[in-house]
Amino acid sequence: MIHHTPVNRYIDREKSWLAFNARVLQEAGDENVPLLDRLRFLGIFSNNLDEFFRVRYAAIRRLREEGHSGEKELNGISAQKLLKEITDIVIEQQSESLRTLSVIEKELEKENIFMVNERELNKEQENYLKDFFIQRVGPELVTIILNDLDEFPLLKDTSGYLAVKLVMRPANAEEEINRQVRYAVVEIPKTINRFVVLPSPDERQFIIMLDDVIRQNIQSIFNIFDYESISAHMIKITRDAQLDIDSDQSKSLMEKISSSVKDRRIGEVVRFVYDQAIEKDTLDFFLTRMEIDTTDSVIPGGRYHNRRDYMDFPNLGRYDLLYKKNVPLPIPGLSLEGSILQRIKQKDYLLNAPYQSFAYVIKFLREAALDPKVFSIKITLYRLAKNSQIVSSLINAAKNGKKVTVQIELQARFDEASNISYAEMMQTEGINLIFGVKGLKVHSKVCVVERLEEGKVKRYGFISTGNFNEATAKVYTDVTLFTSFTPIMKEVSKIFDFFDVNYRVHRYKHLFVSPHYTRSKFYKLIEREILNAIAGKPAFMKLKMNSLTDLRMIDKLYEAGREGVRIQLQIRGICCLIPGVPGMSDNIEAISIVDNYLEHSRVYIFGNAGEPEVFISSADFMTRNLDARVEVTCPIYDPEIKNELIDNFDIGWKGNVKARLHSENMENKYRKRPDEKVFRAQLETYNYYRNKLDVIYEQL
Repeated sequence: MIHHTPVNRYIDREKSWLAFNARVLQEAGDENVPLLDRLRFLGIFSNNLDEFFRVRYAAIRRLREEGHSGEKELNGISAQKLLKEITDIVIEQQSESLRTLSVIEKELEKENIFMVNERELNKEQENYLKDFFIQRVGPELVTIILNDLDEFPLLKDTSGYLAVKLVMRPANAEEEINRQVRYAVVEIPKTINRFVVLPSPDERQFIIMLDDVIRQNIQSIFNIFDYESISAHMIKITRDAQLDIDSDQSKSLMEKISSSVKDRRIGEVVRFVYDQAIEKDTLDFFLTRMEIDTTDSVIPGGRYHNRRDYMDFPNLGRYDLLYKKNVPLPIPGLSLEGSILQRIKQKDYLLNAPYQSFAYVIKFLREAALDPKVFSIKITLYRLAKNSQIVSSLINAAKNGKKVTVQIELQARFDEASNISYAEMMQTEGINLIFGVKGLKVHSKVCVVERLEEGKVKRYGFISTGNFNEATAKVYTDVTLFTSFTPIMKEVSKIFDFFDVNYRVHRYKHLFVSPHYTRSKFYKLIEREILNAIAGKPAFMKLKMNSLTDLRMIDKLYEAGREGVRIQLQIRGICCLIPGVPGMSDNIEAISIVDNYLEHSRVYIFGNAGEPEVFISSADFMTRNLDARVEVTCPIYDPEIKNELIDNFDIGWKGNVKARLHSENMENKYRKRPDEKVFRAQLETYNYYRNKLDVIYEQL
């Protein structure tokens, strides 16, 4: 058989990420999505892009600065060329997002919601805002006159600024010829909601941006100057967010990370976005004084930046313009009233959030904290909610005399400061903290509780695909297994032993633990499917993850597909594998679901000649997850839960509303099923769980 080998075997990971963010932007542009949710998606798109520049773009830029061409690391393309291609894609996406925003604003007007600027106010609104500015905004403003400063002030990469130009009034003919110009910068305060709701005499609702409230009152800020004209245009920068952790042995890890998080404030500028109506001399002044390299991402934008703030657009009481909230469902057979530990002793349970209530995780820890027979709780923490109920449950346990051990990841990106303050809080309360393993981020999501029963230690716990964070559990789809199955819980305990003594590598019979075993275990499972296919037995893989970037893993999947293994991939984010290429990946299909919830669970299903094996994991098929982090993949042994996860995958696979096809040209085409009725996977997943409950209630 002659194999056609395409020019490209892989999709560039950065461009694939940008294609994912384009899917988020598609949701903002989709007229079937409720209007206020479309604004939220616009905010998510913008927020994602900020993070992309702070991390991925910055990393490629570093390669270039260090004098690497970067070709080896970047799949055959030079760093300089890739930076240029990324910037071109981003400029196009930015203008698409502006077009989308103006369409949404027109639609909002049909709903009697009007976005106005400072030139469109009536007298009553003007007076209201004057007072609002004096009372609330003025006292919060940081305004800096720039001309006479030796050093340009440090601008924050999470803030928006108004770049102000003052043309001074000439005192004489000589000054008339050389008009003096002063430049200033005004930081838009983050302590006030950016969307100010204005008073209205009728059913219409008016909203003005805080930026425009400042513009309306700009004369009062600069009234000490005698100027004849003033203009203000928005600018925004993004800085390199890479942490440079020093190697000083005398400092604790907490001190090192704390100081490198502070250094992030002075990271290199990797993107400068400006209002394209800004005067050229003003733009040149800022670029020159800030020493911004114009070969980098200097991106023209509209009048407003920091559109991530649209994630917090006020709902104005218009719930008809939002997705209907589905109430999280109970887990059949697991009550939040009785003892969770006693139920888990009988059998395993699966929680699928946000379809089902995350409250079970909190309840589990609260019960363990109070149970006189529980003597130890161990848990790994990666990202936590603002006022974490998880942390307060663990502190409660420590106060009750339990030995509480917490492995907290101080290097969880953008959560470093929050995790450091939680770590200090827990340390004060007598909780034993472990700060991971040198050179490895701990990304696993596990907990084990030890209880003395009839003189013996009995272990209970949970293993999850997502963070123990009650805030994100409302929007991230993740599965958590509650179990007391001794062989698995013993192995979870071994992971905590590894945190304590890093040089001892434990052996595991049930769990796959990165960085030592995950890759080889998955290879074996793929190999078995290949052998089954060659032997003419049914062979398939159904793999659901956030990202697929590891090239060796992709090659293994290509090999399996060529040998006749049917592979279905649900990959929300980056997918470097190219599906459906004759002779390379004919047997591989790949979709991405982007909808109201963020698809986050990792579920791996292998056909095993008709006896499917199912695993849940904290790891994607990314090199960092397989080789450079502590990750846990757990087999599912309970037949009911196994079927539930296979059903879940199949519901996702049938999706034809929010499912897009991964492809080499990254067009994000929606999957079309013209002969079938509309099937929205997330809604159908909720219905699946609701129907399960209905069946149980009928049996009662």
